[in-house]
Amino acid sequence: MSKKLAIIHTSFATVEPLTALAKDTIEGCEVVNFMDDSILPQLMRNGGDLSAVEGRWLQYVVFAKDVGAACVLNACSSVGELTEKARRMVSIPVIRIDEAMAEKAVGIARRIGVAATLPTTLRPTLALLEKKSREAGKDIELQSALAEGAYEQLVAGHKDMHDAILTKTLKELADKVDIVVLAQASMARVIPSLSEGIQDKFLSSPVLAMQRVKAVLDIQSLKTEEENYN
Repeated sequence: MSKKLAIIHTSFATVEPLTALAKDTIEGCEVVNFMDDSILPQLMRNGGDLSAVEGRWLQYVVFAKDVGAACVLNACSSVGELTEKARRMVSIPVIRIDEAMAEKAVGIARRIGVAATLPTTLRPTLALLEKKSREAGKDIELQSALAEGAYEQLVAGHKDMHDAILTKTLKELADKVDIVVLAQASMARVIPSLSEGIQDKFLSSPVLAMQRVKAVLDIQSLKTEEENYN
């Protein structure tokens, strides 16, 4: 059974860490990366209108299937809502990077904070948490915070400035809620630098998403073995 994972990125910031995480989490995993750094700037200009980028993003999913990927990981929360359409287009699983994180947050907390460095990420992340709360039949209270200027610093190569702005936002939000969800995979880098006493108040998507990818690939492998045995 193939363990080829295609990851669709909209920022260079996620390529290296997610590739390394996939290889550490999934034995024998081969990673194929698709990167389009024009998507986020376009969404920032048009107020997050996904219809403007939908066609080309979905094409990457088709490309992923064409290169033999057994699974696709959508690494960008800003286009997370396109995952459902992608699942109807191809026969291979398409994983939304923040879905497992949202399910865990709803399962363990009522007052949930959502932090982002991009305004285009806040709305889809809040919508996902509301959807998961309805599915779980649980009432939740959401608060959001935008670390203004952090993403621009990261893109400019000023990682320390990005981390400083984001850390301040996270600490302030953590005081108001039970748990804080990090809306972008690129934000996970700051968690180890926080004091150990509050690190447990933050949920990031990469590890949880990759564990889900591994579970999906393991199920596929079992099905293939059963089919070959029969």
